[in-house]
Amino acid sequence: MVFLQLLALVSFLVLLPLLSFLFLTKTSTPKKQSTSHPTATIHPKSYPLIGSLPAIIANNHRLNRWTADILQISPSATFVLHRPFNKFFVFTADPAVVQHILKTHFHNYGKGEFFKRTLKDFLGHGIFNVDGESWKFQRQVASHEFNTKSLRKFVETVVDTELYDRLIPLLSSAAKSGTILDFQDILQRFAFDNICKIAFGLDPAYLLPSLPQTKFAQAFDDSVTISSRRFDAIIPLFWKIKKLLNIGSEKRLRIAVSEVQEFARNIIREKKHEIEQKASLDSIDLLSRFLSSGHSDENFVTDIVISFMLAGRDTTSSALTWYFWLLSKNPHVEAAVLEEIEEKSEASVYDEVKDMVYTHASLCESMRFYPPVAGDSKEAVTDDVLPDGTMVKKGTRVMYHIYAMGRSETLWGSDWAEFKPERWLEKDEGEKHWKFLGRDAYTYPVFQAGPRICLGKDMAFLQMKRVVAGVVRRFKVVPVLEEGFEPEFLPLLTSKMKGGLPVRIVERGLGEVEL
Repeated sequence: MVFLQLLALVSFLVLLPLLSFLFLTKTSTPKKQSTSHPTATIHPKSYPLIGSLPAIIANNHRLNRWTADILQISPSATFVLHRPFNKFFVFTADPAVVQHILKTHFHNYGKGEFFKRTLKDFLGHGIFNVDGESWKFQRQVASHEFNTKSLRKFVETVVDTELYDRLIPLLSSAAKSGTILDFQDILQRFAFDNICKIAFGLDPAYLLPSLPQTKFAQAFDDSVTISSRRFDAIIPLFWKIKKLLNIGSEKRLRIAVSEVQEFARNIIREKKHEIEQKASLDSIDLLSRFLSSGHSDENFVTDIVISFMLAGRDTTSSALTWYFWLLSKNPHVEAAVLEEIEEKSEASVYDEVKDMVYTHASLCESMRFYPPVAGDSKEAVTDDVLPDGTMVKKGTRVMYHIYAMGRSETLWGSDWAEFKPERWLEKDEGEKHWKFLGRDAYTYPVFQAGPRICLGKDMAFLQMKRVVAGVVRRFKVVPVLEEGFEPEFLPLLTSKMKGGLPVRIVERGLGEVEL
């Protein structure tokens, strides 16, 4: 079987240059766009055998932006991309379709074998890479960590300690010395310390003043990046052959994943030793719950640990990185956020962040533009028809494009390109204070929706608002970028800002409210 696949691949590769030349040459001079059928020329043309391969090759360096552009002008906000060898991939920015696959027909849309195989080396059987009973079990155990009592403890002890003992002193020192910091790196370190403390009862101390460089951090980033690039492979068999031969990026991935897994196993061993030494633990963290659930397979628990590291380290840090960049570009929003922070400063830590309505809205608005996860795909278990009439065959992947949905004029109005927290707020007649006006999870699926909606949503918002309150009250975060430069959005497993966010830290004057 492998021999036949290789033979087919070699034959295809021999013909590929000729096919690509012919079809790219044929489509190099676009026809004038029809006003009556505005999608006629932007939808990628499909050919026998190779599908839309020429267009895919031409846009492979910008697949996220390319597919978002197509969805923006598609009347149904859904289109089908024809991949080589009669493979189909449905993209959608239609809330009705999102609700269909995430809730109404949840049973028919799972991670699927393609997704699982692609991420198996890194995420194994962790919660983000499984369906069915394994997913239900992990979600049920994890859900105990997200009650009100746990959230209050998280904000008042874990986040506050990391904020005041490490982050603020670090920023204050940078302000005095004029040091330029990569704020994306700082926020990743902050978030990683947080998730390890609350989920595993471990303090990795990544946000020390020395900003220690570790093999694990680089290995984790390499694991995320290379695993993500597998999804972009025009011919997935390429990376599978590299893995078989242990060469190139797949060799680097194997080494990186091994480093990450060893780090996770050390955490598990330390926790097991702690449980054995104590008749009762002072507090029950997420890892303790899993170890006490009867699952003794260390590989399985390792996969769980790595999945929660990914969720806790990369999502909130990504959201905050883009948030502080947008805040620097919109001083009127920063002024409103600072004013709210000053108003709430007398409240308890938990109540302060819980009641920061304008700040909450500004974070939602930031993630509308730059979601921590750009899109998520599901695979059809059986044949289906989507609400817009699109036929979906068994095994077809359907991706709801979160990045594109945040830029949809249909969903957000003609002013969608404005950074406008007020679109999330309302005031009743005669009232002075804002009320938060949420959007349904299918229009704004930043935290997924339906049965798999993110368990850590409330925890993420509390953490982010606490960081914003602690930082903005004392400092201005000033990006060190050329005038007019727009950072590049990298849609990996979790999104990143390409090259990081270099900033200078400026201390505010005492009692300063106006910017």
